[in-house]
Amino acid sequence: MATEALSGTLPETDAYVDLSLLDGGSFVGELSKIHAGVSNTKFRMYNWAFYISHRGRHVLWDLGLDEDRSCYTPWVNKFMLAEVNHVGPRRSIVAQLNERSVTAHQIDTVLFSHAHWDHCRPIRDVFPNATALFGPGTKEGCSPGHMANPDVQWDGRFFDPERATERWEELHGPWVPFGPFEKALDYFGDGSFWIMQAPGHMAGNLCAAARLRSGEWVLLGSDCCHSRELLDGKHEISQFCVPGIGNMSLHADIDAAKDTISKIRVLEHEHGFHVALAHDAAWMKAAKDKVLMSLLDESMLYAARKRIPKDKIA
Repeated sequence: MATEALSGTLPETDAYVDLSLLDGGSFVGELSKIHAGVSNTKFRMYNWAFYISHRGRHVLWDLGLDEDRSCYTPWVNKFMLAEVNHVGPRRSIVAQLNERSVTAHQIDTVLFSHAHWDHCRPIRDVFPNATALFGPGTKEGCSPGHMANPDVQWDGRFFDPERATERWEELHGPWVPFGPFEKALDYFGDGSFWIMQAPGHMAGNLCAAARLRSGEWVLLGSDCCHSRELLDGKHEISQFCVPGIGNMSLHADIDAAKDTISKIRVLEHEHGFHVALAHDAAWMKAAKDKVLMSLLDESMLYAARKRIPKDKIA
């Protein structure tokens, strides 16, 4: 059984989860909105989701993109999808699960790292037995939703109390330290999978730590950091001007985001974690991290060799 995690240390446990990466589609990103002081180069920004199984539980971490625009609010359709040329995965999330002998009805939980459109969408019609879970502060940060206020990006199917159609809740503690993170939840209660509050990107932002059968740890970094270069300190977080809005960043609180990134570095450098950020394909292109590469099925291994290095749809 897991012992209580102390600050700067990891829990002792023999428990593990089975973890695999799912293709969540991609869209066209602008590098100058991620890295400060670079030219405005466009590139394919991939979306990774993850499937977690543990002792009969079937859980998803994020969902990535869907080409069905009804999945998204009018604000997202107008200001995001019209600009980024998003595509869904070659094989739907459900199809990818079926290839792992898992049906949509078996998914009991969808853990959303945060409520942005390229990670989160309604689940009721696809995963009828699942509950969506968000980090603390999401409700306050994302209410009202679009049905109460059509001018906001947040999805009222979650965040409009009187009209919501989705079954969801915020994660509750107990929140205890995990390595450098002050607030972490031992999700399965045996030390195999930890969910950490990761401030900076937006209200309720989360990351997670999964212990594999081998004893290696994988950090699901979500949007705590948008590139490997930022994690390595080779670039600073970009701030850019949006007409009619003014100066902004992909992070709601840059100082808090930097602090969260520094904590991820501690897990990587001092505890040997293998970091999988939600939009980072650098490790796939390099194909040197055997632990992360082990999360790919044959189709994704082929994409990592043949398509992703050429900036093509995975």
